[in-house]
Amino acid sequence: MKLKVFYENLRDKICSVGVFKKLYAVPAIHKLLEYEVVSYLFFGVMTTLVNFVTCWLINLIPGAFNPPADYETYVLFHIGSLPVLWTYMTNTVGWTAAMVFAFITNKLFVFESKEKSAKGIAREFFSFAGARVLSLVLFELLLFGVLQKLMGGYWIPKILSSIVNILFNYFASKFVVFRKKAAAPENPSQEETQDA
Repeated sequence: MKLKVFYENLRDKICSVGVFKKLYAVPAIHKLLEYEVVSYLFFGVMTTLVNFVTCWLINLIPGAFNPPADYETYVLFHIGSLPVLWTYMTNTVGWTAAMVFAFITNKLFVFESKEKSAKGIAREFFSFAGARVLSLVLFELLLFGVLQKLMGGYWIPKILSSIVNILFNYFASKFVVFRKKAAAPENPSQEETQDA
């Protein structure tokens, strides 16, 4: 909550000056600068750093990329000079660490979930993890593969599939995982008498 207040105060100060004031008056810009959107993007960048740093730390393990002495093991673990199994394992651990970090930051700072029960937090976590696995398969593997076939190259399809992935993850988190519960009526007995 303090982070949200800090951001909104800073944004309001910046957006009260000259050209920024005019830009902030544009409805689309105003919407993009809301706390939830900016914090989602900020923590998304931090999540990417967690993934990269985790993979980097794993690759500091001595001998991680040294080929084994026997050829059969070398062929099993390498294609050309890439240690395929090690790469998959490293990426899986990095992706998992990043997903857990993203869950915590999305729960606490972005969508500010008020869920406190162990059952509710477990539901949120498994919904979050499921949505992330689904988006990984749909957008990073399938969509990227299709776009790469249609467009050729690597970076344009990668960027496009990443944008769709980010949008899917945001909406899945906002409307499924951390959806706000409808507020209960303040005085239920008053509502019953009005209905009668």
